[in-house]
Amino acid sequence: MTGADRVARHGVPRVVLITGAGSGIGAALARRLASTGVALMLHARGADAAARARLEAVAAQCAGQGAACATFCADLAEPGAAAALVDAALARFGALDQLVANAGHAQRQTLAALDAHSLAHAFSAMPAAFAALVQHARPALERSACARVVALSSFVAHRYRADAPFAATAAAKAALESLAKTAAAELAPLGITVNCVAPGYTRKDAGPTPENAPAWERAAVATPLGRVADPADIAELIAFLLSHAARHITGQVIHVDGGLTLG
Repeated sequence: MTGADRVARHGVPRVVLITGAGSGIGAALARRLASTGVALMLHARGADAAARARLEAVAAQCAGQGAACATFCADLAEPGAAAALVDAALARFGALDQLVANAGHAQRQTLAALDAHSLAHAFSAMPAAFAALVQHARPALERSACARVVALSSFVAHRYRADAPFAATAAAKAALESLAKTAAAELAPLGITVNCVAPGYTRKDAGPTPENAPAWERAAVATPLGRVADPADIAELIAFLLSHAARHITGQVIHVDGGLTLG
């Protein structure tokens, strides 16, 4: 089945699955997309009650904007979790049109200090989880008239400095980009686009604290545009890549980093 052969589900919401939606970029994207005619499956790891409450608060806000919402908590590094998440979206909404693999983490770590557990966990939580999500979602995406996949990478896969090492995270994000390009090549004949977005330094929901304010000031200075991004800055690009206007863009890694990776 090609993209041209698919029939749009008239009157049925566009179903978007967003991982890591309890805070930061994922939450900003959920709020950006939320409207009548959109259904959101919002995922978070849900490590504690506070994290689960944050996810439910995002879902409530999105529902208030007119979206149909459901939530699902799981550690995507665990075997079977990605498949269970996709199954939950299909059980709740009956379809899946778009997948945003945003969940992940950044860990400062030198190569000298890298241990096998940290490296394996980074790969399980990011590229392996992405692959499992796409594999399990593929049949549903093939049935969609607006199928899109977006993966969140990071500047750390493109900017290497001894004073800011991210050994495991950088390796995992680079592998994620490679898998996304493979997926783009395999899914292009089906009319499904796959792209990566690579943010630079991006503000956390809580913002700078007295303890970490100097680090955020250094991040702003390191960024040619002179500021760190807001999560909404990244969400705008992702929303565009999910739109009809981006239907001819696939296999790309697009940086939203204020010029951080220019040189």
